[in-house]
Amino acid sequence: MASDDDYASFLDKANQDTGASSARAAPKGSDSGFAATQAVTAAVPTALQSVNVDYVSETDEPFEGVSLAWSGQEMPSEHDFASLIATDPSSVSTLSEKDFDPRHQYDEAIDAVKKVGNGKVRVFRVEHGQARAEYWVVSLDAESGRVVGLRARSVES
Repeated sequence: MASDDDYASFLDKANQDTGASSARAAPKGSDSGFAATQAVTAAVPTALQSVNVDYVSETDEPFEGVSLAWSGQEMPSEHDFASLIATDPSSVSTLSEKDFDPRHQYDEAIDAVKKVGNGKVRVFRVEHGQARAEYWVVSLDAESGRVVGLRARSVES
């Protein structure tokens, strides 16, 4: 049987600060299971910085503003989008707005993206291994030469 001192030591160790509060604020990298993707190469519109919506998955993650320099007059293809965010093209797919948000949970986020872009959105899903993905809800701002929108990370095991 363990002594009271052993039990107290166990409790002290279990209650130590694990740094979880600072982990959420830290940029996500490969140590979190997500490959690093580039999210900002141009100014992020202020309207996107104030969107306060979480993407619901096994870990609820907030949508964050993204802005990528893009000189095209049309939305990038999956392959072009992969180049913009510096990831493997085979990990990128597109979803319809309806498939991405069938219950209209993210209307606020989608509407915000439509307003800062050309009124249309495209949803890209970027897979990071078997259980992690990023969802990019983006629109074209051809006048400013950029693709703007919101990104959320998801754990789907």
